[in-house]
Amino acid sequence: MPLISARDRDPDDPFFTRVLTLPNVVTLARLLLLVPVCWLIVTGAPGSWLPVILLAAWAATDWIDGVLARALHQESRLGEVLDPVADRIGIIGVTLALAIGGVVEWWILGVIAAVDIATVVFAGRAARDGSIHVSWAGKARTALLLTAIVVLLLGHTVLPWATPAGMTLMLLGVGLHVVAGIDYIVQARHPRRVQTGHRSDPEEAR
Repeated sequence: MPLISARDRDPDDPFFTRVLTLPNVVTLARLLLLVPVCWLIVTGAPGSWLPVILLAAWAATDWIDGVLARALHQESRLGEVLDPVADRIGIIGVTLALAIGGVVEWWILGVIAAVDIATVVFAGRAARDGSIHVSWAGKARTALLLTAIVVLLLGHTVLPWATPAGMTLMLLGVGLHVVAGIDYIVQARHPRRVQTGHRSDPEEAR
């Protein structure tokens, strides 16, 4: 199969038209799970394992929707876009709650949000077109930040000694977040042609 960009695909390709799939439902459920987690952080839950367990469940299931999509052959453009969006919303939402709770400095939230905004502005269109995909830096960044917020919440609620380790992971994650954001912007300026499906032009398909 030739390598083609998403903009060259047949608009009726199932990859584009799939919406209500099990992987997408799982992603939406992960988003909804953030509501009680952030509420518990903001209102205060000292000595409670509940917010830690809920947040750990949210972070640990980050890979489930992708595994289900591949196993059930339910890959979709919506899921491809929704999964990283859910990660970004979750990380910013929980970091905001931790900042309100005085666990992290506000500048950390500011850097994360600023990089996300810059990435959307300068690389969002390329991402929607499928011209860029998640890089190793992006995957490592997400893993670090997810681990950091879980450890920080653990320190904030039940194990205070975990806070320094969580903060170290957070700072490393923020640094890698900046690197990943720059990488996506550079990719957007020099898009690759990726294997995505069938061409929409019948002449090209012959």
